[in-house]
Amino acid sequence: MQQLAQRATTLTPSLTLAIDAKAKTLKAEGVDVCGFGAGEPDFDTPQHIKDAAAEALADGFTKYTPSSGTPELRAAIAEKLKNDNGLDYKPSQIIVNCGAKHSCYNAVLATCQAGDEVIIPAPYWLSYPEMVKLADASPVIVPTREENGFKITPDQFRDAMTPATKLIIINSPGNPTGSVYTREELLALAEVALEEEILMLSDEIYEKITYDGAQSVSLASLSPEIYDFTVTVNGFSKAYAMTGWRLGYIAAPEPIAAAIDSIQSHSTSNPTSFAQKGAVAGLKGDQSFIGEMVKAFAERRAYIYDRLTKIPGVTCVKPMGAFYMLPNVSAFGLGSTDFCTRLLDQQKVAAVPGIAFGTDAHIRLSYACSMANIQKGLDRIEAFCASLKNG
Repeated sequence: MQQLAQRATTLTPSLTLAIDAKAKTLKAEGVDVCGFGAGEPDFDTPQHIKDAAAEALADGFTKYTPSSGTPELRAAIAEKLKNDNGLDYKPSQIIVNCGAKHSCYNAVLATCQAGDEVIIPAPYWLSYPEMVKLADASPVIVPTREENGFKITPDQFRDAMTPATKLIIINSPGNPTGSVYTREELLALAEVALEEEILMLSDEIYEKITYDGAQSVSLASLSPEIYDFTVTVNGFSKAYAMTGWRLGYIAAPEPIAAAIDSIQSHSTSNPTSFAQKGAVAGLKGDQSFIGEMVKAFAERRAYIYDRLTKIPGVTCVKPMGAFYMLPNVSAFGLGSTDFCTRLLDQQKVAAVPGIAFGTDAHIRLSYACSMANIQKGLDRIEAFCASLKNG
């Protein structure tokens, strides 16, 4: 039998996608499932974005584009980064990828290799360690604390560093924690990175989704020195409800951007042509949709946090961004996988085990779903937790 490459055998399949697939299968069978698994807005893509893509199709804009994306879209992204984030990137420093996940992967692949170590604060987005492994590098997981809002500290960063450290990944606002680093916190981390010339990957895909006055700060905007050591990742999936369009982008120093362009030219080639026309319309069109969506997320966040923190045995850090809640359920004496399996089997509620994100004490609930789903699901979660307490 053909032998698999070692890198393929060390990967862990995405639990978020697996849970979502199982929930959808049950729903297709007529089972009343409350799904909290998928990390995608339940809002439709704004009409003007869809219209732009449809017009591009009608006009025959269906051929190859440059592998790095159309000049029009790269210029629009550069304008967005300057106006929204205070970042001065030339279009040549911007590469459009097939989703922000692809952006992160390409960035890791372009900068890391065997013998390198990549520091990843936990809880982390579950794909980061797997991307590092695929680059033949080694993930170094640094557990963060609830009392610190799940944010890595400069001291933890220093303690985790070795001569092999090549990169640190910062995700703010974060998935699954909802953590948002302040300007001062980012500066303190960047100072540590600059001491040893460690690259920083700043995943800012949830930048538009923040609460209670929290502000998403672009790491590369903090100083020229930090800019030179930062790869910024963003995209269209969360802010514009374009998850299925698969469009993300990186902005990076010229040598890294050129390397990513080269990698992409030999893997996916260009992102979908007409989807890029939709992305331009998203960046240049009416932005009021985003505020309306975030307002709905804020209402759901307040409701789900209030309900969860009233359940005996459950504690929860209030998220300041993104659209996830990460309750601590360790008081029930179950690992997160066992907890979520029994929750789905007994109460037909789909949640993601925290072990997928590097914490077995928690589960992740996405509130990018309807309030009706949240209310019904929390009724069932309350009943399930009560049964565990009483059992």
